[in-house]
Amino acid sequence: MDITMSKLLSITEPGLQQDASNAKFALWALGFRPFYLLASIFAALSIPLWVAQYTGYLPVSLMHGSTWHGHEMLFGYTLAVVAGFLFTAGRNWTGQPTPTGGVLFVFALLWIAGRVLVLTPYATAAALVNVAFPIVVGIGLAIPLVKSHNRRNYFFVALLILLGAVVLAMHLSWLGMLAWPERVSLQVGLDVVLFIIAVMGGRVIPMFTNNGIPGTQAIRHPLIEKIALGCVLVLLGADILSATATMIATIALAAAVVHAARLYLWQPWRTFATPLVWVLHVAYGWVIISLVLRALAVLGLVAEPLAIHALTIGAIGGMTIGMMTRTARGHTGRPLLADGFELACFVLVQAAAVIRVFGGMIVPYAYLGTVIGSGICWSLAFALYAIRYWPVLSRERIDGKPG
Repeated sequence: MDITMSKLLSITEPGLQQDASNAKFALWALGFRPFYLLASIFAALSIPLWVAQYTGYLPVSLMHGSTWHGHEMLFGYTLAVVAGFLFTAGRNWTGQPTPTGGVLFVFALLWIAGRVLVLTPYATAAALVNVAFPIVVGIGLAIPLVKSHNRRNYFFVALLILLGAVVLAMHLSWLGMLAWPERVSLQVGLDVVLFIIAVMGGRVIPMFTNNGIPGTQAIRHPLIEKIALGCVLVLLGADILSATATMIATIALAAAVVHAARLYLWQPWRTFATPLVWVLHVAYGWVIISLVLRALAVLGLVAEPLAIHALTIGAIGGMTIGMMTRTARGHTGRPLLADGFELACFVLVQAAAVIRVFGGMIVPYAYLGTVIGSGICWSLAFALYAIRYWPVLSRERIDGKPG
């Protein structure tokens, strides 16, 4: 096995485990701890707020309508998970320290401030804080990468800076200072996250599949890997340049075909008995669905929100809940086995995606009901995660190791 790949997350089965009843508080010991906890709490609470607004129980002016919802799920929830993951994986990639302790606490406060300020009249302060967060995360990641000459992962820093630019464009649009559609900012941000999923999915899903299911031979075909990532970058460029609908549809369909071939080589049909593995395969399957629906949406054949939510709930939600579970277990010295809580979280996120996408497609007359039903499933999933993982994330490793 590639040594670099095997070190990606340093997830191993724990040895002898200690009683954690007297474990010390360790929320600031490593990046995944506070950001996974904050992300799960925010995911559980923000969607009911959005549903209440969508159904008319909260005034639109309070949260900028649908743009607040998109902004917060992308630059709030998703970016928190990305930050926690990169600070954790970055330490393993480089052998160098990433933000911990008081510095990590300040990063978390900055993220929290961003969530609060977008609900206030202080629009300029909200813009400054929300733009600053991905930039400082990029700096926090760049320091260990540069010190270790880990050029392979420099592109993550560039992506974080790009996300900062996208957040800036969106806030300037809100402030009336930039003639740039908010929808385009959200789409470019989604493309960046899609690329992160494509990169990390290619690195970890085949490895986790082969390690977790004996006899499986998940394959990473070099040419397909390059084309799959290249298609996402081309789609990102097309969205930045506001390409024609026909061009975007063509790129999205081509990407769907290549990513389907990629997933096929990973043998997803062999994962059904292993929840920590199948949750990642199913999430990646939503990448393909979202690309097909994106093509159909730009051609006017399906509603655009269906394509967006296939990516955001199905792919991003599924991938993040799977990785949040696996990395939290692995980095706290726990067995890589999903219990009933985790399985319920996985199923609820998938139910949220199916209801929101296919429910909205099949029964459009019950569209409002699908929004509510999907929101309930999503919120329950992340509330369960927060409850289940609060003691895991806030206490030291049960095997006594640092982190």
